[in-house]
Amino acid sequence: MKGHVYEKFRRQVQPALQSKLEEFRLLNYGAVAEDELWRYLTEKKWRKPHEDARLFEIVGGILEVKAADYFSYATVEAFKGKGLGELSEEDRRKLLE
Repeated sequence: MKGHVYEKFRRQVQPALQSKLEEFRLLNYGAVAEDELWRYLTEKKWRKPHEDARLFEIVGGILEVKAADYFSYATVEAFKGKGLGELSEEDRRKLLE
């Protein structure tokens, strides 16, 4: 399978990804890996990408991610067995709250 259309932006948007991950940490959602957030974006949020998307649109999409949306996705994926990394007991509890 070919990579996601927005993969070409990944390096340029890394500061936005890091900012979103820091926001998750500040909200006490625990550690989320950059690859896990990127997977959410490409598999869920941007599953129907626009070929002519511009950099500012990609950054905006990253910054508008809500923690609840990401963790709902992560929970479903974990139940499907895709595994988004090992979750600690505390993280599992937070996901199920």
